[in-house]
Amino acid sequence: MRHRVGFSSDVLSDRGIRFRALMGSVLGAVLLAGCAVRPVIPALAHYEPGTGYRWSERPALANNDAKTLLILAFSGGGTRAAAFSYGVLEELRRTQVGRSGPMHTMLNEVDLISSVSGGSFTSLAYALYGEHLFDHYEQEFLKRDVEGELLKRLFDPLTWPKTLSSGFGRSELAEQYYEEILFHGATYADLIAKPTPTAIANATDIATGLRWSFSATNFDIICSDLDKMHLARAAAASSAVPVALSPVTINNYGGTCGYRDPPWVETAIKSRARAWTGNRALQRYRALQGYEDGRERPYIHLVDGGLAGNLGVYPVVEALQEAEASERFRKAVGVERLRRIVVVIVNAYTAPNLGWSKRETAPSALELLLQAVSVPIDRFSYESVDALEDLITEWKLRRQDAVDALRLKGDPIPADMVPPLEFSVIDASFDAVRDPAEREYLLNLPTTLSLSPAAVDRLRAAAAEVLRDSVPFRKLVDEISAEKNASDAAGRR
Repeated sequence: MRHRVGFSSDVLSDRGIRFRALMGSVLGAVLLAGCAVRPVIPALAHYEPGTGYRWSERPALANNDAKTLLILAFSGGGTRAAAFSYGVLEELRRTQVGRSGPMHTMLNEVDLISSVSGGSFTSLAYALYGEHLFDHYEQEFLKRDVEGELLKRLFDPLTWPKTLSSGFGRSELAEQYYEEILFHGATYADLIAKPTPTAIANATDIATGLRWSFSATNFDIICSDLDKMHLARAAAASSAVPVALSPVTINNYGGTCGYRDPPWVETAIKSRARAWTGNRALQRYRALQGYEDGRERPYIHLVDGGLAGNLGVYPVVEALQEAEASERFRKAVGVERLRRIVVVIVNAYTAPNLGWSKRETAPSALELLLQAVSVPIDRFSYESVDALEDLITEWKLRRQDAVDALRLKGDPIPADMVPPLEFSVIDASFDAVRDPAEREYLLNLPTTLSLSPAAVDRLRAAAAEVLRDSVPFRKLVDEISAEKNASDAAGRR
């Protein structure tokens, strides 16, 4: 007789209960993980001008020449832009100023960084970590497969409930990852006391096409507390390429905090000076006034800043025009004592050879979509550079007019007004790379968040080469070095 080996109905019933309980626990965990909502910045209880993270309120930087205003503009372009801009910071750090006195490099001279998309990772990380950035940024971000890890998380079933939640999308998933590997929960409040340049990251309001800057000026208008904004979220918004990543949504509380126009706006409106004709800062401010009624526009959906301008230069123009109009801002920036303004445009644009002109088959719908998204991000307009040059020309003419007026009256001319203001733009782009083959290689690098370690190193090396070869940059270093040597010598006497 054969004996059957089996389980009693009681055992089967018990196991079934335990199995269902286990599956219920797993499902519950998944559902709990999926109850995700987007981060919300709290509203400002009361508008207080002059507080928070803003250029005009930043502490004086150590070993920074007050007569030189050095501004960096980091373009977009994924890891390509992040690595290229990092290479510029490295070369500035290697370039010593003067031959005596305490250690002083050109990195100490940087006052402001305006950034877009991929460049915003570097600008925000440097503003947060300062010199410590050079200890870990390369391995923790630049040479990490960020895109691969994001895709892995996106296709992990355990994350689907999150990404399918209302208000929580692919950019929030990316934000969480950026927190883990780079920003570690830091907010704009953490930057206020840092002895580092002011960093302004830029995104685009997809509803209006307006550039949205992560600055106290913008967030005051919508009565939102920028100090509570996580740097990882700002970086996610600045680099949220449409289609690939979801928009980053922020709440608009406009009209609830007692906000009022800053004094410089009234000055700009009343001024009849030629410099204010078509003033970009004032035009932009008037556009931003559309956000003051939060009831009409309660949400702002932000995508990649490259859609509104990939060079990051326009925020520089507007900041300088605000400084020109605001007495408080002029004193903070030290406009009256400036001898030179230098803008380094770190431009990691691409011009890939797609080969479409050599094939009979037309581009597919997907190819067209990807190209339509990437073209405005990868290309740039000289208009922003022209606007910057026009502004500085007006400053120089105004200073010269003031000097001439003093001479006519026979009054003494302040030393700060002599010599006249100098202005230069330093082009740090792939176009300036000497080797044609290397230039072609760099121009064909993709706009992704993942590049090989070798590609990252070549980008860093190219940035260093371009800066060293720049005649305006060498002239700047020589001038500041000569002034520092003279000052050190006078101090020893």
